[in-house]
Amino acid sequence: MITVIATVLNEGDTIHHLMDSLARQTRPPDEIVICDGGSRDHTVAALESYTQSLPLRVVIAPGCNISAGRNRAIDAAHGDIIAATDAGVALNADWLEKLVAPLVDDPNIAVSAGFFQPDPRTLFEAALGATTLPLVDEIDPARFLPSSRSVAFRKAAWARVGGYPEWLDYGEDLVFDLRLKAVGCAFAFAPDAIAHFRPRKTLRAFYKQYYLYARGDGKANLWRKRHAIRYATYLIALPLILALTLFAHPAFALAGLAGGAIYTRAPYRRLSANLRWARANGARSTPLSVAYAAALIPVLRAVGDIAKLIGYPVGVRWRRAQRPPDWRLVSSQ
Repeated sequence: MITVIATVLNEGDTIHHLMDSLARQTRPPDEIVICDGGSRDHTVAALESYTQSLPLRVVIAPGCNISAGRNRAIDAAHGDIIAATDAGVALNADWLEKLVAPLVDDPNIAVSAGFFQPDPRTLFEAALGATTLPLVDEIDPARFLPSSRSVAFRKAAWARVGGYPEWLDYGEDLVFDLRLKAVGCAFAFAPDAIAHFRPRKTLRAFYKQYYLYARGDGKANLWRKRHAIRYATYLIALPLILALTLFAHPAFALAGLAGGAIYTRAPYRRLSANLRWARANGARSTPLSVAYAAALIPVLRAVGDIAKLIGYPVGVRWRRAQRPPDWRLVSSQ
């Protein structure tokens, strides 16, 4: 039995994208359990309109965060295979079929990592998708940590690691993945199990998103080396290159330009695919607009990095004050 779960909050205007795509699945779910975290809009009413056409149950848990919402939904699920996704996404018609295939075919597989693809509607969103999200050919299946917008796992594996960490509000799915790996769960990669989601619409929303992600990293003590490299780059390397350019020789600016070119190479490689997806959604594409999207990429890189530089120490301060559980101390039994 396969259960699809998600947690939602104030998604009344967008939840139909997810529910309609679940209704079109080539392998229909045996059960859908969605936890509402206390929506103040018409989310619950919108969900309940699908109860006649889908095997849907809605769990109401006001005040719960994403981790707690997922745990409530999984705890209420009857399926021994759980497929997790998010509100605000639209799933390929064969998403569930492709996602659960490794688990159905091989009893030794505990986790099936699906993939995700941006669904941009504007040139800004196309540039943001290119800046922040990898293409499938960039993924190393052995190291890939799935997002919980597209992942399936055995309910027994979820129970074995104590579920999603409810003390963590952002980055919870990465900690969940790492705990599963720590106890020796076997992962499979299902690149064709694709969930489509829309990138943030504005620069402010993107800044907030990456600030919260970095704050979650600080809370969970994740990616210390990555954050240290970012601080060293922005607080030491860039000021040094600027000083050498101004007071030694202008040629030192070439080092900064070379570093910037390397740093933005992957986003520029992805831009054409993201522009194609944006055009499919009605975005206009002219030589000038393409140049605009290309010019946004270094700006988005910088804004995302600044958000991380500011958010990470906030999370570290929270961790030192609150002393959350050490998620690395997970039993392998």
